[in-house]
Amino acid sequence: MADSRAIGIFDSGLGGLTVARQIMNLCPDESIVYFGDTGRVPYGTKGVDTIKKYAAEDIRFLLGMDVKMIVAACGTVSAVAADAGRDLGVPFIEVISHSVKDAVAATRNGRIGVIATPATVKSHAHKNLTQKLMPEAAVFETAAPLLVSLAEEGLYQPDNEIARLTVAHYLSEIKDNGVDTLILGCTHFPVFEKIISEYMPGVTLIDMGVSAAKHVKDVLTKEDSRNTGEKTAHRFFVSDKPVTFEKTVKIFLGDCANNLQIDLVDVEKI
Repeated sequence: MADSRAIGIFDSGLGGLTVARQIMNLCPDESIVYFGDTGRVPYGTKGVDTIKKYAAEDIRFLLGMDVKMIVAACGTVSAVAADAGRDLGVPFIEVISHSVKDAVAATRNGRIGVIATPATVKSHAHKNLTQKLMPEAAVFETAAPLLVSLAEEGLYQPDNEIARLTVAHYLSEIKDNGVDTLILGCTHFPVFEKIISEYMPGVTLIDMGVSAAKHVKDVLTKEDSRNTGEKTAHRFFVSDKPVTFEKTVKIFLGDCANNLQIDLVDVEKI
């Protein structure tokens, strides 16, 4: 049966908008409710208990908006707090497993790199699942916390020397290990795609947003819950509005950023 309710998406900040953008592109008839916890970003440098607490609060907010599905558009939450999505009464989609499957399908030499937040790398979520699906694979992980901050500050243009040096700093060892596939294991990282591609030519980049969006579409189709009649209406919420917010949103969402209305949420009242 068709379901006109929105898809709920949450992230520690604005990086999850890269996932929202892919879902909006692949499922243009669906409405989106997005919550970015910009007041508490980044999650990736925090402890597991704190991450789980924040994830539970983000999910509670979205459930209060009567969404039909929840997407954890956050690599950190997907790695260490995916259990927060159990028994919600609606489908819960994380962003790690689908990107790993795409990476395993894409690799030619079995050498896969992962660049993510410290909490995600510490969990070894990408590595463990990759080696479960492809035991012979060699997986090289690197934490890149500064890239999250640079993305949130809008410092990710291809000609930005700070961004280029930071990418080279974090990816030098992975590059030296001869990977042919690299998972962008944080949803903030696709904005650095051009810089990364120039630094690692010929390497296939796996965007978790693309992988997750394909799965979202599959689940909606399988459960016959596509929106087939109602006009789409996107809503965006944040817990703080950074100085560079408007500019950053436009870069993350591209053409989907037109005529956005963004409301503030007090996380203490969720």
